[in-house]
Amino acid sequence: MLIKSVNGKSPLIPEDCYVAENATIVGDVTFGTTCSVWFNAVIRGDVHFIKIGNKVNIQDGAVIHCTYQKHPTIIGNNVSIGHNAIVHGCTIHDNVLIGMGAIVMDNCVIESNAIIAAGAVVTQNTVVPSGSIYAGVPAKKVKDIDQSNFAGEIERISNNYVMYSSWFKNEE
Repeated sequence: MLIKSVNGKSPLIPEDCYVAENATIVGDVTFGTTCSVWFNAVIRGDVHFIKIGNKVNIQDGAVIHCTYQKHPTIIGNNVSIGHNAIVHGCTIHDNVLIGMGAIVMDNCVIESNAIIAAGAVVTQNTVVPSGSIYAGVPAKKVKDIDQSNFAGEIERISNNYVMYSSWFKNEE
């Protein structure tokens, strides 16, 4: 794994987090507990800070960045960021699923208990309300979570990634 200081700021990663061997974490990045960062993920806190809560999984190939002198990236608890997603200069509250290949752009706010569908593009300054599913390009609300089968998915995926990371930690 590449863990590197930038401008005197170093990532803070608790012992109970799992970081894959080829993940990259640089600069002003702070993690909560029980997080996992998967293969080829990049978390780059070089131009602003990135704060990540507890029980967050950042899946393979995801990119987390921020915006110089404007927008940090703040991620709450119990968040799953899918394979190859891009999360840039935005705020993601608790219990959120960002689908595979989704893009969340500058100054967006994803409120708690929301899902961003795979491949969605959440354009700059969008606020995704709590309990909704956004999909498409540009992303728009497609349904409420309580009307769907997705209500338990956020928790299920988050719990699964804690389990998966334990498999890898036991091999080290």
